[in-house]
Amino acid sequence: MTARVGSPLRERSGTRSGARIVAGSLYVATITVLAAVAAWPIYRSLAFLILVLAAAVVGTAIATTARALRWPGWFTGLVAFGSLMVLGVPVAVPSRMTSLPEAVTGLGEVLFGSITAWKDLLTVELPAGAYRNLLVPALIVFLFGITAALLLAWRRPPTSALAVLVGLGMVAFGLLFGRTSVSAPLEIGPLTLAAPVETMIGALSLVASLVWLSWQTYAERSRALRRAASASGVRLSRSRGASDARRMALGAGMIAVSVAAAAAIVPAVAQGAERTVLRSGVGPETALSSAISPLTEYRTNFTEPRSDAVLFRVDTGVGVSPGDGGSGATRVRLATLSYYDGETYRAVDPRGEVDADRYVRVPARLDAGEGTPLTADIRIGQLTGIWLPTLGRVQSIDFGGTRSTALADSFYYSSEAWGGVQVSEGGVRAGDVYAVSAVAPPAVDLSLIDAPGAPAGAVESPESLQRWVAEHVEGSGGAALAGLVELLRERGYLSHAVSVDPESPPTWLTEIPGYAFESSASGHSLARIDALFRALLDREAEVGDSDLPLVAAVGDDEQFSVAVALIARELGFPARVVVGARLASGEGLRTCDAGACRGGDIVAWTEVQSAAGDWVAIDVTPQSTIAPQTDLTLQRDPQNETEVRPENAEEVVPPDPVQQDAPASDVRDDQTPADLTGLWAALRVSGIVIVLATLLLGPLAVVLAAKALRRRSRRHRDDPTARVVAGWEEYVDAAVDHGRPAPSTQTREETAAEYATPRALLLADRADRAVFAVDAVTPAESDEFWRIVEEERRLFSARESVWRSVIAAVSLRSFTREISPKSAPSGAPRRQERRTRRRDGDSRPS
Repeated sequence: MTARVGSPLRERSGTRSGARIVAGSLYVATITVLAAVAAWPIYRSLAFLILVLAAAVVGTAIATTARALRWPGWFTGLVAFGSLMVLGVPVAVPSRMTSLPEAVTGLGEVLFGSITAWKDLLTVELPAGAYRNLLVPALIVFLFGITAALLLAWRRPPTSALAVLVGLGMVAFGLLFGRTSVSAPLEIGPLTLAAPVETMIGALSLVASLVWLSWQTYAERSRALRRAASASGVRLSRSRGASDARRMALGAGMIAVSVAAAAAIVPAVAQGAERTVLRSGVGPETALSSAISPLTEYRTNFTEPRSDAVLFRVDTGVGVSPGDGGSGATRVRLATLSYYDGETYRAVDPRGEVDADRYVRVPARLDAGEGTPLTADIRIGQLTGIWLPTLGRVQSIDFGGTRSTALADSFYYSSEAWGGVQVSEGGVRAGDVYAVSAVAPPAVDLSLIDAPGAPAGAVESPESLQRWVAEHVEGSGGAALAGLVELLRERGYLSHAVSVDPESPPTWLTEIPGYAFESSASGHSLARIDALFRALLDREAEVGDSDLPLVAAVGDDEQFSVAVALIARELGFPARVVVGARLASGEGLRTCDAGACRGGDIVAWTEVQSAAGDWVAIDVTPQSTIAPQTDLTLQRDPQNETEVRPENAEEVVPPDPVQQDAPASDVRDDQTPADLTGLWAALRVSGIVIVLATLLLGPLAVVLAAKALRRRSRRHRDDPTARVVAGWEEYVDAAVDHGRPAPSTQTREETAAEYATPRALLLADRADRAVFAVDAVTPAESDEFWRIVEEERRLFSARESVWRSVIAAVSLRSFTREISPKSAPSGAPRRQERRTRRRDGDSRPS
């Protein structure tokens, strides 16, 4: 198809403008759909779909009007902000549409939400739905994003390219504010695609942007050629379009290969790695990491005056009764401790890794699963710290009092741990009140559950515990665990202190009838647990087959909860420790009196997970009626009696309790296995970085390698004459890559004159002589020719900026010049060159 002078340019200009508007609109529509899919996991509600549709309609109307009336940018932004205020309440805060006063309040929530809702969105449990004003960020992204993207996409390059940044920003909203886990793998026969949804969104966004940008470039170049043809009267040939098509095909192939490789390789390499998004670094992790473990502070609850002080009061509603036995409705949970490093049980992973137990904000209502509904009103007394008392699996929580707003904004809950924390100004205070709506899961019999297998990477139990378990275990699964727990509690003895004042005994001691005090150190490290089971094994060895009591393990819930957790892991059960209080108990254990939980009522228990996924609570408090009888043994008296002089004996004061015991003395440093987790993490991150760099820079490296191989092949041809001709082609390719026009019918001298480098005419002359002269070219002449070519190539780069030189280095124009039929000066162009030289009187033979 050709264009001649006198063509109706105005008509074609209008057509091209219409095509640009249609293409830009299609691109923005595609990006909007992808952005909505990316943000869907954040909300998962019909209100979000209505918001996207409303934003698309209003944004398109604003962009269309602004283009038609030529509004300035500031006025368009002002209209968009006004539309945000109009749409905000019915679309982003629909719960405020009940009355006029509520609508006014909702308008304020839209204004404040445009600033604060972004952070709130990162700290709320997903999906957020239409909770409070958390739809405001989505409305801002889609309303302003669609408006700006359309106005930019309808403009001509290079301004139109900015629409890609706006579109990718819309997609990034859903990906960055979304979940910390990726979508489930997709299995297609033997092929498994990791993170298929995220991969699809990223790949389609990239492809759509590149296709639209390529079309924009092609359309703009065609427009420039038509304008030049109209001004000069030169006919446009089809060969230029064919060359462009080949260039686009080559670029599209490279893009397709890169996208396919990224979609296949990156998810596979990153499989198993945690997904890091914005919400990964937002939340109460700092407060949780810095807070002292409540199990470490467990014994402070039995000191005066805290032992008799009311920490909190629970007024229960439906679902709690003393006859419920061990169901979750009879327990108040303060803290769930899921991570043990051999020294301390903590609520968060000490390595700082993102996990399933993350504490996040609570939207209007959580899905607490099946069970018995229960409600409770809780009032904080002398309790301090970040740990908030809750019951069962929380559905919703409603704070009251003067601090209700601050408490609601600073409450975080873990659906996996069933526990909540309050990080407002250091934690809870006396007088804080709130109502809890929860579900008590059905009670599960410990003896009937099966073990799913202990998690990998758990701390290895002490050898004494492993030996004790091996000697006393009977059966398997939950029945074996129940038997071992019962035996441990029978052979343990309750003690909350190292020493007591006989003249003023603590409250906990006086409340146990007939109790004989036994000293026990605090702490729950592996060394402390090892000492517990060594005492049991030593006592069994002393007693032998006699009927003497086997009570020897002295401690309280701090040690016994950890011991039971380690026993459970030995039998293949995932385990965790919970600190809280009992509202009722079927075993006669200590409970809160009429819902008033005092310091002395705080207990710890162990929870194990069954193969069905249920968490089963296990009471671990040892008995307190039969004291250890260390004086009754079957050991022989010593043969060498030792004279004891009482007048010189001095009472040895036991050492103060420590929170972290030293490791067992018989554990040698050279037996400690090397920790390679850091090395593996570094290798994994390095591998991902290398793969990403390869995918991003691979196509460019392929272009550079192809040019280097082509240059080497040309320079090392066997025939010196062929080397000179190839050197001229290398010079032309360098010029073309740096933006000079490719020669078609021009002679070498004409081409050299057009390129205008210092020694271009010399190269053209020597290349012509090599082709037409009778004398053969010597190897020295060909080497000299190539030396000049290299100097001229470097000169092209020296005349331009660094950025332009980099673009020229990876340019594909020289390859498409060779692909084009008119690139090579052979056939008709070569004959035309010879005829021209004869006509001009050139005496050189042909």
